[in-house]
Order: sequence, then structure tokens, then C-alpha cells
Amino acid sequence: MEKNNNFISTTLSSIGKTPTVPLTRIMPPASGSRLYAKIEGLNPGGSVKDRPALYMIKRALENGTLLPGMTIIDSSSGNTGISYAMIGAYLGMRVKIYAPSNMSEERKIIMRLYGAELILTPAEESHDGAIKRANDEYQKGAGKVYFMPDQYNNSDNPLSHYETTAVELIEQTGGNIDFFATGIGTGGTILGVGKRLKEFNGKIKIIAVVPDNEMHGIEGWKYNYSLNFKGFDKDKIIDDFVKVDTEGSYEAVKRLIREEGLLCGFSSGANAYAVQKLSERYRGNFSTVLPDTGSRYLSTRVFSEFALL
Repeated sequence: MEKNNNFISTTLSSIGKTPTVPLTRIMPPASGSRLYAKIEGLNPGGSVKDRPALYMIKRALENGTLLPGMTIIDSSSGNTGISYAMIGAYLGMRVKIYAPSNMSEERKIIMRLYGAELILTPAEESHDGAIKRANDEYQKGAGKVYFMPDQYNNSDNPLSHYETTAVELIEQTGGNIDFFATGIGTGGTILGVGKRLKEFNGKIKIIAVVPDNEMHGIEGWKYNYSLNFKGFDKDKIIDDFVKVDTEGSYEAVKRLIREEGLLCGFSSGANAYAVQKLSERYRGNFSTVLPDTGSRYLSTRVFSEFALL
């Protein structure tokens, strides 16, 4: 599998280098602030999760913890599973994903199209149930049959954003950033980008966006989160928090689609909505990420009903 360690000029070399654009309808210039958004749905796997998935798998191939014949196994609410599946397809490696059964049908189809084995766990167990079941299966063949990237604890997750996403944001905005705000799934994006931005300019405020209740509808985000990445101290990176409700986030998705012409997912709406709320508290140049494309949510009630309006 010689191609395992050669990621130059391949399908995988198109990961990253996504554009950053000003959202002038969501944040009009007359407001006194600006909002720059990184369009991560333009990654080949359709989401920001391509970045950490590539870093975790590439590192494992380099250090020998992932060997030919082994299966990549992990839990996912959807996007990281798609990224694993895409990368596994290119590398010719088996991928096994545990995911809640209530994730969108498009995500299930995409993973299976790439050839991944998808095990659906009970919806009522949420993502925590998928995590537990993936870990239980991993223990049956740890280090021999299976390699688990462990996206919630693998420091190559935030490192991918430290070395790529943040650097691109600085270059694309000319460094004109006062605030960076994004939600917490694994926490890799906010910690990786946040650490690099603070090294660039210690005055930049890093703001975590969190759901306002446990029964929220923002896919991929955890209400009860933990940030356990070695070398990325959340207390030195995150300056503030803002809570967002599900309905407001959904309305922001609709605005991104109809006013900005960007087909994005629910977390993108939540991030944009959070910045709108933050602009009532702060003034300046805001930046965020639009984590994925909305094309993988078309079968959901919110999108299908919106399409009829």
C-alpha cells in the first residue's frame, strides 16, 4: 500500500484550502461589524471533519499504529464517519462506523457508498451510545484488528485546525480578526483554531457556541462536552460562551441559503446565529466556520418544509 504515505496530488490533497467569505446579509456593514465565514462544505468529503480525519489517519500510518489489513473503527454523528469512509476508500482500507440511527438518511447513504460498514445504534442513546458500542467492539481487536482514531481524545484533531484552518483564516482575512466563534462537537476546531489565533494576536477573543438545552436539534454538537486534548488547554484558549436555541439556529440556516446563497447544515446556522447574538455584545471583525454542506440534510423535516415555502 505504497500510496498510504503519499498524500501529494491525490484526492486527499484537496482537503483544506477552503475559501473565507464575508457574510454581508447576515452582518450588514452598517452594523459596525463584519462576519467572515470559512466554507468547509467545499472539502471533498463535504465537511470540516475531513481535516482531522486526514491528520489522525496519516499520523497513524506514519507511526505504524494503522497497518495494512486493519479496520478503522470509530463512532460518529455523521460527518467524521463520512470523512473516514472517504479516506478509507482512497487507501483501500476497511472502515467501521457506529452512529445514532436518527442521523440523516443522506449521511447513511454516503458512508455506505464509500464502502464503510455502518452500525446504527438506538437513537435514544444519542451519540454517547454510539461511542460506548464502538469502544466495546474496539476492545475485541485493539491494535491488531482495529485502529481507532478516537476523535474526542486524539490531539491530531485540534492540531489539524492549528496547522491548517487557523492559518488559512489569518491569510484570507489579512489577520483582521477580533473574535472567533464556533460550536463544540469534539472541540477540535475551537481549540486548534483558537490556540493559533491567540499566538498570532493575543487580543483575539475565542468564543464557544453551545446549545441552550440538552434536547437540542443541532446535529453533531454535544450539550455535555469534555475537551481532553493534550497540548490544548481550554482554559487558556476559550474566553467566553454564548448559548443558542435550536429554532433561532434553524432560521439562520434559512437565511444562509436564501440570502447568502450558501447551502449549509444546521451547525452553520447555529454559528451564524451565535455571531448575530454576539454582535449585540461586541463590535468588530468576527470569524467562524460553516462546518458542512446542507445537501446531506435534504430529507430532514426542517429542510423539506423550508423547500415548500
